[in-house]
Amino acid sequence: MAYYDVDLPELPKLKRYRQQAGQPQGPAEPQLASGPSIREVLLEEHDRWAGTPYRLGGTNARGIDCSALMQHVFSDGFGIELPRTTRDQVKRGKRIDKSQLKPGDLVFFRPSRRYNHVGVYVGNGYFLHASTSRGVKLSRLDNVYWSQHYWQSRRPMPHEAMQMKLAMRSQ
Repeated sequence: MAYYDVDLPELPKLKRYRQQAGQPQGPAEPQLASGPSIREVLLEEHDRWAGTPYRLGGTNARGIDCSALMQHVFSDGFGIELPRTTRDQVKRGKRIDKSQLKPGDLVFFRPSRRYNHVGVYVGNGYFLHASTSRGVKLSRLDNVYWSQHYWQSRRPMPHEAMQMKLAMRSQ
């Protein structure tokens, strides 16, 4: 596990958050064949990208923005192609209520009138995103800042189809 974006005293706290984000609560995700769960893939992508600095327009490990991170996570983790920009990603899939979030759902925020922000829901109240101040990390949806700026959620693909793609990729 990689945790590059925290001070050393915060490391145990972040490890606990990551463990909590990885522990399923509520209804189980559908499991097909013997492939990994959507949540497991998202946490693997977190480990891969954690601490990568934010860079507007960035698309690689030297610096990445939120929409490019979503492109990589969905392409590398699930074989799903997403548009490049948040503006286009918000048009993808079916809009869902925040109370119905499942791992793999996109979450959108409006921190200002000038731009939007996107992340992917991991589970248990956590989402993965490229933070402008802290780089790629897990954050809580109920954090004061994120809950105030929450805009909408979208399901880019039915979860059963995402799980099927994972099962096919792991064979």
